[in-house]
Amino acid sequence: MEKEYFAHSTAVVDEGCIIGRGTKIWHFSHIMKDAVIGSGCNIGQNVVVSPGVTLGNNVKVQNNVSIYTGVICEDDVFLGPSMVFTNIINPRSAVIRRDQYVTTLVRRGASVGANATIVCGNEIGQYSLIGAGAVITKPVKPYALVVGNPGRQTGWVSEYGHKLSFGEDGLATCPESGQQYRLSTGEVTRII
Repeated sequence: MEKEYFAHSTAVVDEGCIIGRGTKIWHFSHIMKDAVIGSGCNIGQNVVVSPGVTLGNNVKVQNNVSIYTGVICEDDVFLGPSMVFTNIINPRSAVIRRDQYVTTLVRRGASVGANATIVCGNEIGQYSLIGAGAVITKPVKPYALVVGNPGRQTGWVSEYGHKLSFGEDGLATCPESGQQYRLSTGEVTRII
């Protein structure tokens, strides 16, 4: 049976992984056994997807990203160039902790900027935007804009990635999509 995805000739795709239709895997990337990659994904150059990782549909992984065991990305996630995941809270070279990997969940539509670091065990909320170089040490709310080291929330973004300005009525409109959002008790929801 012909495979339904593209893998560059320098890519290594281990037996026992699942890769969806239309996914593209580029130069020098390694997809390890028991990884699950959805349809329509783009896996850039020099990417490692470790055993047990799950990537949803339409996930974009830029160059030089290692996605370690314990990471789950839902649909439409963007992982910027050279961003970093961890999967052990207290790593030591001489101490084997393969049975202690911590889960990190990146929710639908979230974007992680170039060179950002996601410390394991955190949930990255849907449609949140993590700025380039940020270090995430705690959970990120849906639609949150987080920058800096350590990461701190500086605002809110729309599903199209535009910063939202909320009026006194607690409403904001995305300038590109026209979608409307409500800010109430520290949470943002899309209303239209």
